[in-house]
Amino acid sequence: MKLSQINSSTSFKRALNNKYLLKGLETIANHPASFIAGTTLVMSSVIRPASILLTPKTDKENKKYAAVDSFSSGLVKFAITEAVALPVENAIKNIDKNPDKFLNPDIIAKMKDKGKALVDSKNYKFASQLIKLSTGFLTAVPKSLIAVALMPFIMNLISPSKNPKQNTKKIENYKYPKTYNPVFKQFYDEPVSFKGLKDIPAKSVSAIFNSNTFQNFVQKHSSNDANIARNLSIATDVLLAGSFIVRTKKSKKIDENRKNPLIYNKAISTALSILLGYKIDKFIQKNSSDFIEKFKNANINDPKLTKYIQGINVLRPTIIFAILYYAILPVLSVFTADKINKLNKEKQMKMQ
Repeated sequence: MKLSQINSSTSFKRALNNKYLLKGLETIANHPASFIAGTTLVMSSVIRPASILLTPKTDKENKKYAAVDSFSSGLVKFAITEAVALPVENAIKNIDKNPDKFLNPDIIAKMKDKGKALVDSKNYKFASQLIKLSTGFLTAVPKSLIAVALMPFIMNLISPSKNPKQNTKKIENYKYPKTYNPVFKQFYDEPVSFKGLKDIPAKSVSAIFNSNTFQNFVQKHSSNDANIARNLSIATDVLLAGSFIVRTKKSKKIDENRKNPLIYNKAISTALSILLGYKIDKFIQKNSSDFIEKFKNANINDPKLTKYIQGINVLRPTIIFAILYYAILPVLSVFTADKINKLNKEKQMKMQ
């Protein structure tokens, strides 16, 4: 082997076990839902609105509504996901540290691989990632409901209505007595003790681990762990789009003339991002096996290698779908939605 090839191989290996890269992958593996929500927030509040507003030959008001939808959806997704995901992620972290405290012995035996710690066993890794990532799917409907409700408020901030503002009285700052707890809205003679409450999230999540139905699902699908992030992302996007469309139709505060373009835009962008994203992710996954093997060899003795692989499996589809949905497709979907809306209006006028 030539000296230049040796140096190139050494440099590549150093890049694969760079401490910042590994720390980032570990963080993504530990907080997958938070990473996805954070990526969504950045892309939906900056990149997607910019792409929408730069779309040529499109109604300005339709573009404004689509940009506000993007910002509102991203903000709500991040806030709700963090409110739900962080406690779940921290709960699983506590279970990782002390599984005997939270999991039934027969469940531990069922998930544990011979010669490996529980946290390194395939079924346990799949189960923990499934629970973490499911928070996005389970909160999809409330996120859409709140995002649609927030849109008219944001639109009013951008383009204030001509209605006079109602006079509001200033509420004076009130200092609660030291013995008053504003969370429970009660007075206490002694300070409230929260000792022991830190285990409640872990105990709640462990009930899912200890469920036989959940364990049967894990046993059946754990071999598909590389696709879990992608598949749940697709399912979440479908549920988000569906609930958004239903709620937008029913909303009394969104301008009737803007509802159809919003609905068309959401349906087109979601469908195209899923179809193209799925194909691209499959292609990259198929052709990245060599890279994964090199990455494993470069970090073969690292006890956190399984975490890094989990991080890669979350990072890959998240970036692909984010670039497609928030950067590339908005121009096409907004333009197409606007044209479909105009054609429908022309048909209605001819029928009258």
